[in-house]
Formats: sequence, C-alpha cells, structure tokens
Amino acid sequence: MTNPKHFLWRTEGKVGVITLNRPEKKNPLTFQSYAELRDHFRSLQGVSSVKSIVVTGAGGNFCSGGDVHEIIGPLTKMQMPELLQFTRMTGDLVKAMRHCPQPIVAAVEGVCAGAGALVALASDLRYAAPSAKCAFLFVRVGLAGADMGACAMLPRVIGQGRAAELLYTGRSFSAEEGLAWGFYNRVADPVLPPALELARELADGPTFAHSVTKKMLHQEWNAGVDEAIEMEAQAQAICMQTNDFRRAYEAFAAKRKPVFEGD
Repeated sequence: MTNPKHFLWRTEGKVGVITLNRPEKKNPLTFQSYAELRDHFRSLQGVSSVKSIVVTGAGGNFCSGGDVHEIIGPLTKMQMPELLQFTRMTGDLVKAMRHCPQPIVAAVEGVCAGAGALVALASDLRYAAPSAKCAFLFVRVGLAGADMGACAMLPRVIGQGRAAELLYTGRSFSAEEGLAWGFYNRVADPVLPPALELARELADGPTFAHSVTKKMLHQEWNAGVDEAIEMEAQAQAICMQTNDFRRAYEAFAAKRKPVFEGD
C-alpha cells in the first residue's frame, strides 16, 4: 500500500482509519479522491495486518459529497462517454468497499451528503454523532436518486417507503431518525471513540469468519431463500475448518475466553 494523497490513512493496531480531510469545505470528494479511495479499498484485500476499518471525516463533518466546482461544474461540460466513465468510477468505489473483506465502520458527524451518504451506506456499520445530518440529495442538483447503488442498498437498510422519500425529496434526516430507521447502529457523542472500539472488537474476533459474513450478506441479496441456505451451509462448513473454530471450542472447554487469530 502507498500513502494516499487525498485523505489520511493510519493504523491503530489492527484497525485502519481513513479520514476524509478537506475540513474547510466539509470534506468533499474530487475526481482524484474518488479514484484513490477506490484503489485503497481494493488494495486492502491483500493486507492481512488490517482486520477492520473506520471511515470518518475531519473538522466535525463526514463528507459533503462531490465538490461543486471540481466535479459538478466539469461534469456539465462532458459528453456521454466521459460521463459514463465517471459514474462507473464512483460506483466502483462502492463495489470496492463491499468486496473489501474487512468490516467497515462509518463514524458520521455533521454533514453527510450525496456521495458522502453513499460512503456511509456502503459501510457495514454506521455510528452517528447527534450532529449528523445525512441526505441523498442528488435530486437537488437535477439528478436521479439512482446513484452509486443507492436504489439497491438504501431500501434494504431502511425500507422501500423511507428510501423512496429520501431519494425523491433529497431531504436530510437526523441522527435520531437514522437510528430509529436502522440506518445508524448507534448514536454517540463523541462518535469516533466508540466507532474505534467497535472496530477493535471486530479486529480481535474471528476475522476470517467476519469476512465470510460480509461476503454472504452481500451475495445473498440476489439469492432466494433455498439458494441462500445452501450458500450458507457451504460457507459455514469452510469456517468450521478454521483454527479459530477449534480455538473457540478449546477455550469453552477450558472455561476461558478464546483468543482469535483470524486463521
């Protein structure tokens, strides 16, 4: 892995932390940062020392979406081939997050809008500060709510009716609403410490099994129940061959807490 230029990256033990770092503009994304985030999540597939990831923003905000002058302005001057190249690239960021084997925890505070809301949605778990204001605001700039997989993912997280309202109106929703709907797993102030605590807990767990859980949660969206049951039978049989499964049994027999190593 290389040091990124368009966001901050650090590791705290087995936890990797991505910080979107343009606080003076509420951490918007640019063509370059989209691509670099995509490549970074892809590269994490081969980094065994990082067991979980936290995504957050600097300066009290998560991400205000695509930069108005650096992205939206240039897009109005592009032709279809260039536009399609861009929209596929932004979608590839979500794909990279979903195919990244490590669980991703979003720590959201302040503004979380547009593409920023999709980064939060593409994460596996979401913690929010009371200040969090999230909006899928594509309609506000004359675009469809169908962006970066929103029409597929958001209804599965909060339900079809709520997702339709947010995607048609572009309105923001509060941390309390998001918690009640299941968009957020927890509201905390400050939000980063408990998000890191959760990520550390995941990193200390059976991380191979976590990667299988993540993969199955993603793949089973497109499966019928019978097919999903068979998929899970095969996945769980693989997990039963791991050393972590054996460690858990030996620890239970010895009446002690298991120490997982991810193999």
